[in-house]
Amino acid sequence: MPQAAGKPSFGKIALVGKLGSPEIAASLHELSAFLKKRGCEIFLEKETAQEIRERGLDYAAIGAKADLAIVIGGDGTLLAAARNLVRHHVPVVGVNLGRVGFMTDIGHRHMQDGIAAILEGRYKVEERTLLDAEILRGKESVLRTLALNDAVVSKGAQGRLIEFELKLDGEFVYSLRGDGVIVATPTGSTGYALSAQGPILHPSLPAFALVPLAPHTLSARPVSVSDKSVIEIHLKHAQEARAHFDGLALADLRDGDRLVLKRSADSARFVHPPGYKYFATLREKLGWSEVPAKPE
Repeated sequence: MPQAAGKPSFGKIALVGKLGSPEIAASLHELSAFLKKRGCEIFLEKETAQEIRERGLDYAAIGAKADLAIVIGGDGTLLAAARNLVRHHVPVVGVNLGRVGFMTDIGHRHMQDGIAAILEGRYKVEERTLLDAEILRGKESVLRTLALNDAVVSKGAQGRLIEFELKLDGEFVYSLRGDGVIVATPTGSTGYALSAQGPILHPSLPAFALVPLAPHTLSARPVSVSDKSVIEIHLKHAQEARAHFDGLALADLRDGDRLVLKRSADSARFVHPPGYKYFATLREKLGWSEVPAKPE
């Protein structure tokens, strides 16, 4: 529902920018000035602020104060911000400065128009599933983290095949040798998993995709499973295997390690401007054919 005139839907807004981008300073200053004219209180994320030599707040402080986080960058920047803010229940919206941008759905040229519409109350909120990931070494928990896109087990620097067993809810599924495996959420199904020939999962689908990486057999295929499943990947021969989550958190794996994955109790919240449609985004980003014209 539109807000009363002069009163923005989100009064306290955090700005997060793509680090190392030469365009970021101008975009941040432009957006900050625009939001202040709209009566918003602005916070800069700490590392973003350092890029433009200003003071900022860490994600914990942003989580305690902000109503919304606007991320200027690509999907990687948005992923990091969403994951850091998920437990603070702060929604995020992305302005695309990246290459593909499946999640950053406001184009940079339309930044002010898109943000203005959101401040006027013309938006929708979509919740996205996350993975709760834990690496167990015997009885010890080596690492615990969240992943919005995917959890990946892959071979190390020497490039040797690794071997692992996969179980669902304690049931043995298969033993596989190959380069590794991707466990993708619906959000991550259009990322690394897509390049490995995995299925595209609609964001509303309660499922995860299990996608083998260069399996040493022709019979291994991607599988979609319920997001209520507990997924366990047991390393038999690690060969310097590694686990990474959304391409960021990285952990070396040893023989006998277990990666346990399940749906997180928290979910990420994305704010979409008017006109956002999931399949329209796929058509644009993947180069699918346009909607045929209606006959006259």
